[in-house]
Amino acid sequence: MKDLFNIFFKHYWILFFLFFLWSLHLIDYHYSLNLYELGIYPRTFEGLFGIFFAPLIHSVKDHNHIINNSIPFLILSWALFYFYHPIAWRVLFFSWILTGLLVWIFARNSFHIGISGVIYSLLFFLFFSGVFRKDSRLLTVALLVVFIYGSMFWGIFPYDWKISYESHMSGALVGTLLSFFFKNQKATFIKVKTQWEKEEELGIDKDDLNGAWKETNDYD
Repeated sequence: MKDLFNIFFKHYWILFFLFFLWSLHLIDYHYSLNLYELGIYPRTFEGLFGIFFAPLIHSVKDHNHIINNSIPFLILSWALFYFYHPIAWRVLFFSWILTGLLVWIFARNSFHIGISGVIYSLLFFLFFSGVFRKDSRLLTVALLVVFIYGSMFWGIFPYDWKISYESHMSGALVGTLLSFFFKNQKATFIKVKTQWEKEEELGIDKDDLNGAWKETNDYD
């Protein structure tokens, strides 16, 4: 349990990021700053800035929007950095920018805000990475992700016009493409190495160690 706790908090930046999101949301909620205007408004010059800012902003009508996004982002981003650490920052960056860009190009005329598009990108990346890599361990991760968040699949369809399904659909597409593009990149698995494996990495021969130990004892 202690090891799991340490592994989780190794990527502590995720908690700081969520703290920042909530702080921004509560300030906007309390002072009515109308930060939604920094969201993505498709096919306008001003709306381009929303590609960078929209994931930081959530609806202030209530707290459900940011609550529903916080836990999935926490779990999926942690999974990304734990299992795919060598490429995690690149995946997160492209999930953020490309998803926003697709929303700016194709979405309906309205302000699109929230980090759900990035979440969908991470979700589909984690799933299809396990499929494309044909690695049993990563496929297990993919199936676990589907088991927990499989119901999010319906979010890519326009069942509620108050929800930006375009962000969800764009994120799903970007995540799928990224999983294919990075399928040959190294994944990360923390493995406890035996003493013998450590000695091999250092180029130390086991017989030499035994001989050195024997000579030391003979000398004593």
